[in-house]
Amino acid sequence: MVTSPSLIAPVISRCELSVVVPVYNEYESIPLLVDKITGVAQLMDVPYELICVDDGSTDGSAELLKTLAKERHDLRVILLRRNYGQTPAMAAGFNYARGRVIVTLDGDLQNEPADIATVYQKLNEGYDLVSGWRKNRQDNAVTRLLPSKIANWLIAGVTGVRLHDYGCSLKAYSADVVKDMNLYGELHRFLPALAYIEGARISEVPVRHHARQFGQSKYGLGRTFRVALDLMTIYFMKTFLTRPMHVFGPFGALSVVTGLGLSLYLAFVKFILQAEIGDRPLLLLAVVLFISGIQLLSVGLLAELMMRTYHESQQRPIYRVREVVGGKVP
Repeated sequence: MVTSPSLIAPVISRCELSVVVPVYNEYESIPLLVDKITGVAQLMDVPYELICVDDGSTDGSAELLKTLAKERHDLRVILLRRNYGQTPAMAAGFNYARGRVIVTLDGDLQNEPADIATVYQKLNEGYDLVSGWRKNRQDNAVTRLLPSKIANWLIAGVTGVRLHDYGCSLKAYSADVVKDMNLYGELHRFLPALAYIEGARISEVPVRHHARQFGQSKYGLGRTFRVALDLMTIYFMKTFLTRPMHVFGPFGALSVVTGLGLSLYLAFVKFILQAEIGDRPLLLLAVVLFISGIQLLSVGLLAELMMRTYHESQQRPIYRVREVVGGKVP
């Protein structure tokens, strides 16, 4: 049974905690999930709201959430028009959240709602993002655990953010950090890396993990390739977001110089040594290298223009200020 609405205090306009839960076909889990989250938030004794984002469910989850939202003051339901995926669902939850702290968790009850208090308390020690670590994860070893370990190792190596468990949805965020991040693709699993790019202080705490009680997992090995592509995006953003010419320029310059060098050599062979060069593969290579180099340099210049348009059109600074101390006018 879900906690009686009469026991739930109305959410005040100045909200401290927003709990965001993406939901996709979790009809059996929803009542127990809402009940547990409510109990934890009441024990924490902070102004809170629960935001459930229905990602185009087809099993009646949306209707159940709508019914619960009409009976409660602490629950807001965001219904997406179709199934967009976990990243857009989380982005929608972030956009509607009003709390100073935003905590996310899955809707399948594999995350322990009681650990909301754990990540919240850790965040209040001065961090901007606290990630859960499913130390004793209750998932299939071949289809879930092994790919996850490989992905965590790769992501940590590429991004420089050392976490044991990037895939854990149970995380706490400072709302100020979340508002600066735009999510696309499968980037929800890279949120610590995106936050690190924004200068966030990041920590990790062990959290509990349960075997799935209802339904079937929505995750599988098919997401591995998409994650690898998004990892390339994250690496580019981390390293070259404000200076894209630094990645295209060296390759373009090297290609142009190599192409010119080969062309000069072939010119020497043709006009000085009086040898035929028309049937030499080196001639074709010189032409390809020169043209490719010009194209790479052009792409770099276009990327520089797009980067400036991106930042200036949104009045988005290329730096983040953590705190300003002193200088107050009496």
